[in-house]
Amino acid sequence: MRTQGAIALIVVCLLSLSFFSCKKADSVVNPLDSTNVPSLPGWELVWHDEFDSSGIDLSKWNFEVNGNGGGNNELQYYTANPQNAYVDSGCLVIQALAQSYLGKDYTSARMTTQGKGDWTYGRVEVRAMLPYGQGLWPAIWMMPTDSYYGGWPLSGEIDIMEMLGQQANKIYGTLHFGQPQQMRQGTYVLPGGYFSASFHTFAIEWDSTSISWFVDSTMYYKTYITQPFDKRFFLILNVAVGGNWPGSPDYTTYFPQKMAVDYVRVYRKKS
Repeated sequence: MRTQGAIALIVVCLLSLSFFSCKKADSVVNPLDSTNVPSLPGWELVWHDEFDSSGIDLSKWNFEVNGNGGGNNELQYYTANPQNAYVDSGCLVIQALAQSYLGKDYTSARMTTQGKGDWTYGRVEVRAMLPYGQGLWPAIWMMPTDSYYGGWPLSGEIDIMEMLGQQANKIYGTLHFGQPQQMRQGTYVLPGGYFSASFHTFAIEWDSTSISWFVDSTMYYKTYITQPFDKRFFLILNVAVGGNWPGSPDYTTYFPQKMAVDYVRVYRKKS
């Protein structure tokens, strides 16, 4: 990522961030009213946040304050500070900063619905624009409410979307489960452009026999599985910095970096 391709990525992303906007679809007159969220044939809306209020709705979201990062030798301190997570122009913005904070060189935020929203089966849909750059690791994922089958990874983990910032046109959808740990994973590469240049919709459709992953209207991976994914899972949104998988930021990495979330919607299948 230190060639002309890296330079092109930086230029494209800086231009896209300068025109940052979270305009809703024309059909959403008042997204705080679920009756005005666009209907999805065959599905019933059961939980959502359109981020059109003045601040983060703490009846739906928790700040996970975590000085140990998220594990994986990550470099950030997850805070509840307003510069790391806030609502702007109809979006939840999770912002990673290069700043010294309580022994860490970076800060960011991890938001969860734990204790405030969890689900077994359905469609989970998040429209977001992602950060970019070496060492950035944005994620939209789910963890079990109850460790019914035992500690991680026995009770499972559902990764709706993960991206390595140095691969800004590629995302991963993954399951973790079993002992020893097993993993099932699909990937999707944009046919053109980068996930940091515009908003895309990341989703799973999950039932008692299978889980499918989508980018926008494209299903790119499906796997058939039952346990441990037959229990309640809650949602997590975060931007990690560094770690075993993405590696550390370097001189090509620009800060601040933002994941902008236009909306989160959870549906259940109509009977």
